[in-house]
Amino acid sequence: MHKPIIVITGAAQRVGLTLALDLQQAGYQVVASYRSERPGLAQLKAAGVLTYQCDLTDLNSLADFISQLQQLGPLRALIHNASDWRKDPPATADSLLAQLQAEAESFDYLQQIHARTPYLLNRALQPQLQLSEQADIIQLSDFVASVGSSKHIAYAASKAALENLTLSFARQFAPKIKVNTIAPALLMFNAGDAEEYKQQALQKSLLQCEPGAQEVVTAVRYILDSRYLTGRVLALDGGRHLNLP
Repeated sequence: MHKPIIVITGAAQRVGLTLALDLQQAGYQVVASYRSERPGLAQLKAAGVLTYQCDLTDLNSLADFISQLQQLGPLRALIHNASDWRKDPPATADSLLAQLQAEAESFDYLQQIHARTPYLLNRALQPQLQLSEQADIIQLSDFVASVGSSKHIAYAASKAALENLTLSFARQFAPKIKVNTIAPALLMFNAGDAEEYKQQALQKSLLQCEPGAQEVVTAVRYILDSRYLTGRVLALDGGRHLNLP
C-alpha cells in the first residue's frame, strides 16, 4: 500500500464512522474493525476503507485481527475508538453470588474493551508503528474518567485505566511514537433521546452545545499534525470542568 495506514477500532458507527470516512477522504488508507454488522459498514466499504470483523474481548479473534494487520506493513497511526457505554448492573434479589457475578462480568468486560485491548494492540503493533517516519497512538477516553460517575462506575474506572496507559506508553515508545488520549464529554445525542434529557445534558457544559463527531476529527487531525505532543489527555468538554454550582 502506498497510502499511510491508520487503524481504527470500533469504526462502524457514530464517532468512529465519521473519523474513518474523514481520514480515508484525507488520503490515508483506513483499516477499521467492527464487532457486529452495522449500516455504516456499507459506507466504509464504498469509501475504500478496509474492514475486519473482530471481537476485541476474545483473544482468538484479536490474534486473527493482529495477524491481518501485520501483513499490511508500516502503520501511521492506531486509534482506539471501540467503546461500550454500559451502566453498572442493578441490584438483584436473587443471591449475593448472582450479584457479584453480574458486577464482576460487567467490570471485567469494560476493562477488556477500554484498557486490555489497547494495551495488547499497542504492544503487538509497536514494530509496525516504528517503521513509519512519524507514528501516533490515539486513545478515546471520556470526561468521566477524571470525575467519576454515579451510574457508570466500572465504565469510568476503565477509561481512567486507559488514560494511565497513555502515560506509560508515551514514555516507553518515545521518541518514535507519540501517544495521546482524547477525552470528550457529550458529543452527540442518540436517536430517541427525550428533549428534556437533551436540555439537561446541554446545561452541564459552559458552551451548552452538541458539537458532533467532527469535534473528535478535528482533535485527531491536530494530534497527527503535531510533532511535539505526547503523553497528554486532550479534553473536549465544552468547559464542563468549570461549570460549578
